[in-house]
Amino acid sequence: MSLAREETGRLRNARGEELAWARLPGRGPGVVFLAGFRSDMEGGKALHLRERCAATGRAFLRFDYAGHGVSDGDFAAGCIGDWAADAAEVIAALTEGPQVLVGSSMGGWIALLMARRMPERLHALVGIAAAPDFTETLMWPHFSEEQRAAILREGVLELPSPYGPPVPITRRLIEDGRNHLLMGGPIPVERPVRLLHGMRDNEVPWRVAPEIAARLVSEDVRVTLVKDGDHRLARPEDLDLIWRTVEAASN
Repeated sequence: MSLAREETGRLRNARGEELAWARLPGRGPGVVFLAGFRSDMEGGKALHLRERCAATGRAFLRFDYAGHGVSDGDFAAGCIGDWAADAAEVIAALTEGPQVLVGSSMGGWIALLMARRMPERLHALVGIAAAPDFTETLMWPHFSEEQRAAILREGVLELPSPYGPPVPITRRLIEDGRNHLLMGGPIPVERPVRLLHGMRDNEVPWRVAPEIAARLVSEDVRVTLVKDGDHRLARPEDLDLIWRTVEAASN
């Protein structure tokens, strides 16, 4: 299969926004990449998976949530519930049969929500620095009193980012996140789950991975820690590990 066969298009979501997507036809189970917070489908992990799926003849789908990448929408207007709804609509419309969901950071949270929402469409799940509940556990309690007051008063707080422009953290993002929390009890995913996490991750502590594993209902769960890996896990050796994990989970 050649990369030239990749199809691209736009799908209008239930809120009227057009979501950009790209997919490779191929054998199943297909692979779906779910990007992280303020990331998009043109990132290194998504493109590496596209190349490997093309080389092995496996179906692959990547897309941008509303407000991300080249999709319609305002990032600051979005929230976890919106982006999870986008993922559900894209997976339902553009894939067939069970899929291997590969979620990076926030995408890991979205992938777990998809596994709960549409279990019949899940073959396996691979989390890369998966960050379920991050708005409640990694953001809100670490804000200062002044920052929390600003969010409640103004509706938004601009936080500096090491990856680009400041990130708008909105009251809606925080409050909506509370409607989608997973880590307060058993996570009802019964398919194989593989969790990869760098131990030098300065954004999502590596201890989150075994905490997720402990809460998953599935007994087929493995955690792989990369001692010298950071949050992105984007080095060539990290990308190779990700692909080997996805390929094994696809069988």
